[in-house]
Amino acid sequence: MIRIEEQEKMLLAISKAMAQKATAYAIGGTAMMFYGLKDATKDIDIVFETEKEKAAFKEAALKAGYEGMDPIIVYRQKKNKPDMVKAGEARIDLFLNDVILFSFSESMRQRAKKAYQFGDNLLLKAADLHDIILLKCATDREKDMIDAVSIIKNTKIDWNIIIKEAENQMKLGKDIALLELGDFFDRINSKESIVPKDVTDRIYSLVIKQIREKKSHAAHKKA
Repeated sequence: MIRIEEQEKMLLAISKAMAQKATAYAIGGTAMMFYGLKDATKDIDIVFETEKEKAAFKEAALKAGYEGMDPIIVYRQKKNKPDMVKAGEARIDLFLNDVILFSFSESMRQRAKKAYQFGDNLLLKAADLHDIILLKCATDREKDMIDAVSIIKNTKIDWNIIIKEAENQMKLGKDIALLELGDFFDRINSKESIVPKDVTDRIYSLVIKQIREKKSHAAHKKA
């Protein structure tokens, strides 16, 4: 686990070793710490918009003394696995635009209002809490559900934002993302009934709509 003070020192050291400036987005536990919803995290999750910036960050992390790591160990056969860096007891996961089944969309970028400058070269923006919930579903690692429950319990959630982003993911071609989100919320509700039923109903309605549209498209192609 790494606390926010240690995380800041780590990011400052990496920024100092970077050969160029980069802007990226903090998701997961890292973003939750910025919002004061978590004291420590073992996964520092960062999303980059360009391969060049991601590579510059990873190269700097290795120069700063951290080690590369095989993402298959954690993510197995999941798509869009991140590059990984072992940082003491913590781990840095470096995603490029897609976070497993979800796209870090333009609307997510626009919602990321909190910004933190680390040294001269690294600007890190904290993802909006609604998007952190969505991306917790995408990574679905140990404690991701616990973190999602903490956000829901400790903040005022506008479920319409989550529904609209789920629809947006569908438009972006992330077909299975909707089903995964519905399953994630079902599993949360099996432990604590905190996701409103009308929210899960609307998500599954979108899934059914998606299936029907695919069948219709396939039928037109055959005709």
